Amino acid sequence: MTTGGLSRARGAAGNQSFIRDQMKSYILERGLKAGDPLPNEQELMAQLGVGRHPLREAMKALQAVGIIEIRHGYGTYVGEVSLQSLEDGLAFRMSQSMAGDLRDVQNVLEVRQAIEVGMADDVVAYFTSQGYDALEPIVERMEAKAQSGEYFPDEDWAFHQALYEPLGNALVIDLLSVFWRTFAQVDARLPGARYTPADAAAWHRDLLDTLRTGDPEAFARSMKKHFNGIHTRLGE
Repeated sequence: MTTGGLSRARGAAGNQSFIRDQMKSYILERGLKAGDPLPNEQELMAQLGVGRHPLREAMKALQAVGIIEIRHGYGTYVGEVSLQSLEDGLAFRMSQSMAGDLRDVQNVLEVRQAIEVGMADDVVAYFTSQGYDALEPIVERMEAKAQSGEYFPDEDWAFHQALYEPLGNALVIDLLSVFWRTFAQVDARLPGARYTPADAAAWHRDLLDTLRTGDPEAFARSMKKHFNGIHTRLGE
């Protein structure tokens, strides 16, 4: 971590940026992991040459995005960075969009579609070699609920999670879960006629059937069809 005092010309905004950058560098340069302890407040003030107030404000900002964790009475630790701030921001923007042109709702849906369609090759390769036992029971539960006229949000997410979790890319799961939850918050308020439970079950059965063919292009087309059914709710 860089030591020494700060120039007064840096100003309050500069102090905040400087402190945040130095704390991130400290964590990265030492290879610290989530839960590792950080220096106490007095040590940080001395090393950075900053006052208590700007340090605390910068640390609050780092805590807000999960880079650090402040445990009152115990100390400060490296945080376990999550996508909560992204989720909160997207949820707010989508709620705003509901009163306007729905552009942000469309954008979130398009990003999720781009990820899921783009993963078609990897998904097909994995399940072709490992089998489909994890997916069939989920689709069967969807179909049973659809026959009773019930929607099935839990099974919907479980299906998509089961597609990508075996691939080992945790960021894909985290991003998709953010997009899925934020869209779910506005789904019931979208202007277009909602697809039926039977429609949704049929889309997922089609995804599983095309996945079993071992053809990535067919699976990608099936995934696009799945999203087309959702896009119709936005008047597209």
